[in-house]
Amino acid sequence: MNIMRTAMLLAFMTALFMGVGYLIGGTGGMGIAFLFAAGMNLFSYWNADKMVLRMHNAMEVDARTAPEYYEIVRGLAQNAGLPMPKVYLINEDQPNAFATGRNPQNAAVAATTGLLQRLTPQEVAGVMAHELAHVQNRDTLIMTVTATLAGAISMLGNFAFFMGGGSNRENNNPLGAIGVIVAMIVAPFAAMIVQMAISRTREYSADRRGAEICGNPIWLASALQKIAIAAGRIPNEEAERNPATAPLFIINPLSGQRMDSLFSTHPATENRIAALQQMAGEFAGAVPVRPAAPRSPTPSGPWGGGSASSTPRRSNVPNTGNKGPWS
Repeated sequence: MNIMRTAMLLAFMTALFMGVGYLIGGTGGMGIAFLFAAGMNLFSYWNADKMVLRMHNAMEVDARTAPEYYEIVRGLAQNAGLPMPKVYLINEDQPNAFATGRNPQNAAVAATTGLLQRLTPQEVAGVMAHELAHVQNRDTLIMTVTATLAGAISMLGNFAFFMGGGSNRENNNPLGAIGVIVAMIVAPFAAMIVQMAISRTREYSADRRGAEICGNPIWLASALQKIAIAAGRIPNEEAERNPATAPLFIINPLSGQRMDSLFSTHPATENRIAALQQMAGEFAGAVPVRPAAPRSPTPSGPWGGGSASSTPRRSNVPNTGNKGPWS
């Protein structure tokens, strides 16, 4: 159902883009809009992941520079049957994370230093499992295409504003000035709604699959609660400068959304937590996945540094004695 809904929304977005071109320039404008959209999507398909990571000053880490964090991602990727993604760290106090990449073979996951500092290893595992679920479901590509089309529609709306209605007959615009007004105001607004709807649809699916990957829905539920509270208090300056990337994050980095409204980029956190808590009953008796301590004899913290006295923090999840997939 989610796949069909997403496909329908993407088809509507494409049709909307071509419709805006038709309203501005008739059949010729529609053809130009189609070529423009194809070019932007081709560029974003190959380069969007690098652009997003660069926007947020993400730094790639490995088993040497971030042993605990890297080991969590590695174990979860094995558990999900995915290739090992590139792992990035963002020097940002707001706890958050996102995934990007056109497919599982070219994927990357990124977490902020605030996330690793404020969450337990179990909660970090829940968050990164959610991001790997996005990779497995190809959500990163879907969101990239949607964001590209939404941005292109807004650009066409701006073009309609500067063009005005004086050349409607020359451009074979069938609706005249009304068509220009629709292209200028209604179309970008509709594109924004579709982009938000796709993001919200995919978050619920990623929550469920992420809970399956890490083996315990409560870890992700607890993490979502902590992240949502902190995101409402701690500003994310890079996200504020690049709001188009907000739907990629596990929690809206721009504001603490508390209602499932038409204008939110993410579902209400309370609803997501409730769904995960309901899932917890389905996982009764399942073997949970537990983050492992670093392999080095001296723990160095989830992103490197630290001291010999550093130890993973405990969570309120009972210790079952079961080993995770990386043990």
